[in-house]
Amino acid sequence: MSSSGGIQIPERLPLLLTDEGVLLPGSSSRISADSARNMQLVKSRLLKGTSLKSTIIGVIPNTKDPEHDGEELPPLHSIGTAGLAVQVVGSNWPKPHYTLLITGLCRFRVVKLLREQPFPLAVVEQLDRLEQYTEGEQLDGELGELSQRFYQAAVQLVGMLDMSVPVVAKLRRLLDSLPRETLPDVLASMIRTSNTEKLQVLNAIDLEERFKKTLPMLTRQIEGLKLLQKTRKPRPDDDKRVLAIRKGGIFPGRQFSLEEDGEEEDGDDMVVLERKVKEAGMPEPALKVCLKELKRLKKMPQSMPEYALTRNYLELMVELPWSKSTTDCLDIRAARVLLDNDHYALEKLKRRVLEYLAVRQLKSALKGPILCFVGPPGVGKTSVGRSIARTLGREFHRIALGGVCDQSDIRGHRRTYVGSMPGRIINGLKIVGVNNPVFLLDEVDKLGKSLQGDPAAALLEVLDPEQNHSFTDHYLNVSFDLSQVLFIATANTTATIPPALLDRMEVLQVPGYTQEEKVEIAHRHLIPHQLEQHGLTPQQLQIPQDTTQEIISKYTREAGVRSLERKIGAICRAVAVKVAEGHKLSKTESSSEQGAASGQEREVKGVDSDMAAPPEMPIVIDQVALKDILGPQIFEMEVSERLTLPGVAIGLAWTPLGGEIMFVEASRMEGEGQLTLTGQLGDVMKESAHLAITWLRSNAKTYQLTNIAGCADPLEGNDIHLHFPAGAVTKDGPSAGVTIVTCLASLFSGRLVRSDVAMTGEITLRGLVLPVGGIKDKVLAAHRAGLKRVILPKRNEKDLEEIPGHIRAELDFVTASTLDEVLNAAFDGGFPAASMTHSQIASKL
Repeated sequence: MSSSGGIQIPERLPLLLTDEGVLLPGSSSRISADSARNMQLVKSRLLKGTSLKSTIIGVIPNTKDPEHDGEELPPLHSIGTAGLAVQVVGSNWPKPHYTLLITGLCRFRVVKLLREQPFPLAVVEQLDRLEQYTEGEQLDGELGELSQRFYQAAVQLVGMLDMSVPVVAKLRRLLDSLPRETLPDVLASMIRTSNTEKLQVLNAIDLEERFKKTLPMLTRQIEGLKLLQKTRKPRPDDDKRVLAIRKGGIFPGRQFSLEEDGEEEDGDDMVVLERKVKEAGMPEPALKVCLKELKRLKKMPQSMPEYALTRNYLELMVELPWSKSTTDCLDIRAARVLLDNDHYALEKLKRRVLEYLAVRQLKSALKGPILCFVGPPGVGKTSVGRSIARTLGREFHRIALGGVCDQSDIRGHRRTYVGSMPGRIINGLKIVGVNNPVFLLDEVDKLGKSLQGDPAAALLEVLDPEQNHSFTDHYLNVSFDLSQVLFIATANTTATIPPALLDRMEVLQVPGYTQEEKVEIAHRHLIPHQLEQHGLTPQQLQIPQDTTQEIISKYTREAGVRSLERKIGAICRAVAVKVAEGHKLSKTESSSEQGAASGQEREVKGVDSDMAAPPEMPIVIDQVALKDILGPQIFEMEVSERLTLPGVAIGLAWTPLGGEIMFVEASRMEGEGQLTLTGQLGDVMKESAHLAITWLRSNAKTYQLTNIAGCADPLEGNDIHLHFPAGAVTKDGPSAGVTIVTCLASLFSGRLVRSDVAMTGEITLRGLVLPVGGIKDKVLAAHRAGLKRVILPKRNEKDLEEIPGHIRAELDFVTASTLDEVLNAAFDGGFPAASMTHSQIASKL
């Protein structure tokens, strides 16, 4: 055994070759062992060894060929560092390797290499002393003066750092407790130096030479810090934090590296993050949680997986708009003008927004309303929400809920899960950066449900004005105030929205547009938008209002305007082709004229002499051009043609896409009195059909209804087939009751129903007509189909106020409370029961 004092290292040491840096005595470093020799050394010596001596190895810097990993051993550096393997960690990714934490003990010289396989083993000579010096022992002469200068420079360097950082304070204490002989190695491993400079320190066996090699490095670092201090802009509480200290390992088990302030290092980031947390304006509970997490983060090594999770959590917390908000624009007149410019019609929605602005003027601390726009697609529900945000001067954020089936999308994931993240509500607030935006919850009626929970139930807390002031996201785990957010939900129908969720929202119906409204919308918004999208100008393309009405009535039949916009886009594309061809032809003719003027005869390929001239501008779309571009009419007025036989009536139906007219057809033949229903009918509609035929059979004598043979019972010896066309579409609901009664009455009486009549209403077994919903959409559908008379339940008369005045003037509304009144209005000249008195009819009923 070699000795140089009280502590000894073995005479024979296994050698670990590394190209990751230079390990100096008194410092610790993590070294990766991935070569065959180094991995064999770890397996044979460190993992199987039981004594302390077996954990002491020699670390040799590989300076000759860092990429050498062949069977032949590269040339060895003569001086190395004996180190103690404190920790060994193995991993298989990205390839098998070990990571060693080694603390340097002393220098050694390689005397003789004993073997190269399976790992190098050499006879070594210890060069440094390892015993601790007593406090009274001092260096004399020039060496003592040199060590004093070095110590003062080290104290000056540490003094330029922020002493509030714990590692800096510990470093300051170590300068006083460490022997002066160890300072060159310790400081050289701390400051920014190249591997070549560290190798020079390692080779300096003489202590005086070691001081002389290290002192210029220390002086250079100090001068660089002074220059940095002069050029830096002063910041509050930051004048001393010039460097960030990265934890690595220093004697006896830690090392520090000093990095310049421009690099994103841990010490500096912690102070910045703490300042951001205190300046974020969080409520007291959230601030306590953040400070607690920040305290944990400071004590946590960066290599721990939880470090990144905690850091991400704190960064999210400081980015949330706890106290940031925008100021509402409360000018009602300007808001009215802006809403009118953005949208035509939709008076009910505009009035609700103006009401909110008026109340905000009178009461500043007002909770945001929770609105739900219900209507068919294409009527402008989403765009109205965007216009409301512009009117109020607020930020706008849209959250698409269609198909969402995980409650974590709303509430977020708990931070214990891998890949956890906040919900869409909190993430939206982070994106907009204010706590009072306009949130549009799009397609709230299309939420799903799965094993991951019910997102509709999670929305209950979000959309409850009494609860959302303390909304708790699972990821944040602290409450956030959503009471200033203006929530707007959109849906096509309320049937699929859970009742508890629907109860929390203020429902505003957005029915379809009338034909006149569509014409106005097309010329105000759709046509200018499509011209801009296709690079055209009004001087190149003009679509008269008559043509627009033709498109609406014969090529689109919808509640909204999406199909109308697509048709206008098709016209623009066709015109764009004509315009582009005209430009090409003009250029060709121009080049031909120039060629003729120069006396050169040129043949223009692809252009005949008989080619037509460019189209005259503007191109006006008339009925002929419309048919050439869009093809034959898609929707034709087939109402009168289908009512040429008894047993046909027109009903009115409501769908999520708007109102529709619905034909009901009946036929009878000899049979056993069976009723057949076809057309994909739901249970409610089937029951309505049974109700209708039962009522007609019980009143057959009153209304002079007979079967084929003339018997008073319409079903005796007959089979009835009731069909609802468009058999691929599922149909259900009670509102077809009066239509079925009228259809069967026409069949049994042999009389034709008026071809301009449509009807809707639920029936009872006693012949009463009950109210139904969707009156405005149904009336608009009848108006689009060109019908003139609409039969409605008496108790739905109040709903006619929502119908635009010009449509009410064009239609004849008949309100009925009994089926007798329905039949009288549906047939020309009334029905046979019309000659009877009301008391007689009542007695029959």
